[in-house]
Amino acid sequence: MAGTNTQFEDFLAAEIKSGKGVSFPVKTGFVRRMLTKKANCYSLHPNPEDEFCMPEVGPNYEIISKYQQQFLHGLKSSVPDYFGEPIIVERLHPDGYRIINGHHRWAAALRIGLEKIPVQIVNLMHEADVKRILENSTHTKRVALDLDEVIFRTAEDSPYEKPLPFPWNRFYKDRIRLGVPALFHFLATKGYDIWLYSAQYHSIDTIQNYFHKYHVKVDGIMTAIEKRRQSSEESEKKLENLIMKKYRYTLHIDNDSVLQIFSETKSFREFPLSGSPEEWSQEIMNVVEQLENEEKSRDSHENIL
Repeated sequence: MAGTNTQFEDFLAAEIKSGKGVSFPVKTGFVRRMLTKKANCYSLHPNPEDEFCMPEVGPNYEIISKYQQQFLHGLKSSVPDYFGEPIIVERLHPDGYRIINGHHRWAAALRIGLEKIPVQIVNLMHEADVKRILENSTHTKRVALDLDEVIFRTAEDSPYEKPLPFPWNRFYKDRIRLGVPALFHFLATKGYDIWLYSAQYHSIDTIQNYFHKYHVKVDGIMTAIEKRRQSSEESEKKLENLIMKKYRYTLHIDNDSVLQIFSETKSFREFPLSGSPEEWSQEIMNVVEQLENEEKSRDSHENIL
């Protein structure tokens, strides 16, 4: 759709209005996510919580113009992948997709009249999902780990778990740090919920299924956290408050330390780790055992009194 900036803003406002009280995100199955590589530009809908759609911020037309030039140059010169990364979307009821990341590229494609644009469908965790996890959980403590910085490993960050057998190794290409499945199994037996955080646009069911292949369960998966925080800081704070009210404390597990943070007082204790990748999971298990022994000793003392 060619037109002035004002015309585009009118179109954007109409799109946002048309979805109010009608649309909501729905989960998309693995096969459909794998097969859907492109979508019609008009089947993509703006995310009302993104700053792109907020009148006080709005679209950056300089960025849109640069993308228009990039796309037109790519079309004329047959440059492969001239779109760059696919637009990240989630499927909507009753139809179409909500843009999670890539509003300016979508706008540029619309303004030069492109019919389709590359997309990647993801399933994100929303407030209703978080509430359901918390309501169904019987645990009062949890662990939190960074998926990208702590769990996933590169070839330079060995040792790591053996890859899954064929054909699963073709779908799940990220390598998992050595000892993570054993650690997650241990934590589950000790009454901890396991929450993973990532700045990337991982689909939550993909992560859940990956760990299921290693015979362990992950409870909560919060992905694209930086983008979501920028888009709606109030919404993200609400989710974190819900989580904090559920658990007495959280163990934040890093590469070289375990931080125990008490939800009510916000006080904390730090347990350093040696930094040895071979001993990482066992050292964390030792910390958890120490905390469990302290709780048993405290309960026993209180019963005597």
